[in-house]
Amino acid sequence: MVAMATGEGARAGDATTPAVAQAVELIDDGRFAEAHALIDATQAALPAGSESQRSLEFQRERMRRILLDFSLDGAQTRAAVRRQIPDLRDDEFERWRRAGLLESRVVDGEVRYFNRAPHNLFRLSAEARARRAEPKPFRDSPLERQHPHHAEVRDQAVAQSRRSVAPRRVRVTQSLTVDADTVPAGETIRAWIPYPRAIPGQQEDLRLLSTRPSTHVLAPESAMQRTAYFEQPARAGEPTRFSVSYELTVYGQYVAVDPEKVVPVESTPELAPHLAERAPHVVFTDAMRLFSAQVVGEETNPYRIARKLFDAVDRIPWAGALEYSTITNIGEHALRAGHADCGQQTLLLITLLRLNGIPARWQSGWIFSDAGYDNMHDWGWLYLAPYGWLPMDVTFGRLTGDDPDLAGFYLGGFDAYRIAFNDDYGRDFVPAKTHFRSETVDLQRGEAEWDGGNLYFDQWDYDFEWELLPLPSPSRT
Repeated sequence: MVAMATGEGARAGDATTPAVAQAVELIDDGRFAEAHALIDATQAALPAGSESQRSLEFQRERMRRILLDFSLDGAQTRAAVRRQIPDLRDDEFERWRRAGLLESRVVDGEVRYFNRAPHNLFRLSAEARARRAEPKPFRDSPLERQHPHHAEVRDQAVAQSRRSVAPRRVRVTQSLTVDADTVPAGETIRAWIPYPRAIPGQQEDLRLLSTRPSTHVLAPESAMQRTAYFEQPARAGEPTRFSVSYELTVYGQYVAVDPEKVVPVESTPELAPHLAERAPHVVFTDAMRLFSAQVVGEETNPYRIARKLFDAVDRIPWAGALEYSTITNIGEHALRAGHADCGQQTLLLITLLRLNGIPARWQSGWIFSDAGYDNMHDWGWLYLAPYGWLPMDVTFGRLTGDDPDLAGFYLGGFDAYRIAFNDDYGRDFVPAKTHFRSETVDLQRGEAEWDGGNLYFDQWDYDFEWELLPLPSPSRT
């Protein structure tokens, strides 16, 4: 049975009854008024608190979130583009719109534009970039192209005949601050902040330093989406801040794969979940099968299949994404949208790998760098026999630079500048959330709620502060 559409189970594509499936279809088709009418009529005949009723209520919430994402009309979108292209011509704007470079959707007959579409345009179109009056570089990680750290990881791994090398010690403080007067004074706010697991060879020597408030609950190491949980009363006129501080050591990883040694895997109880579909976001649809066949062709070697699929997904340009909770099938969305962000690319690649008999799984968290860059990020792992689980980051993809041996670093290698919070997506919190999650798939910013309902992203802010530390002595041997 599909998970109950509560705070823990709600997904954009959950369809426990025909009415829920019909509501999803209406929403995806932009027929919001009809969807609202259907939900109203159906809920009235359902028992209060039933699974189907709550699934329908999530679809109502999904429409609200979609409208927050698609908040611009045509005039506002043109004005936003014109701020970077003062002499913007109507024919240019129309051509970019028709090409799908300005993401939009029709809601009840009205064309609405994604609020990040004007910015994404310059990611997606070289022509638009060339037209900017004051071109500025995008804020990207320095590790998205060949970097001395990549060579450091590779060279140490080869010289030492080990996977985990080039460690970095980092201190982190992550916070979540609910806006003043969002919740009535005296009411309890419940908050979940991402907290890493210790993973041998990847992130070790995890040490909790402090929390605010001091009373907290750490989810067990077995939680695939691990959190630090807090409760705190709201005070009139004051924001409510929660935070957690910790230290850990992160390792770079590298495996030099010999394709001739790679053989197909045998499904085992451990690997079976990572070979299977997992609706709604990892589904072997007809479109997915067709794309896979076009990319893979007659290739049978699992590594070479993985390389072909990795490169194909890497060619999908990166752009800022819709909130995941609003997307019915993220893997399929990445395939047809013409652009995708890191989580969408990763779910697409996971789907394609599993479709081809290659186990693959999700991981996500936060990345940073010596240059002061940091951001949320999603990546994954694939299983190749006889090597076992290997890291992959299709968003960083093939690295440009002078060393051809480093170009494929991120299919089998990782940098030491990433902290994993999640070893799966869309899994239950410990303790469980009562209301719908703001992010039903990932967990990087955190979550908050009170007895009156979920607190969505427009009602609170988050921060991630980090500092590189000297490695403890003696270092890992």
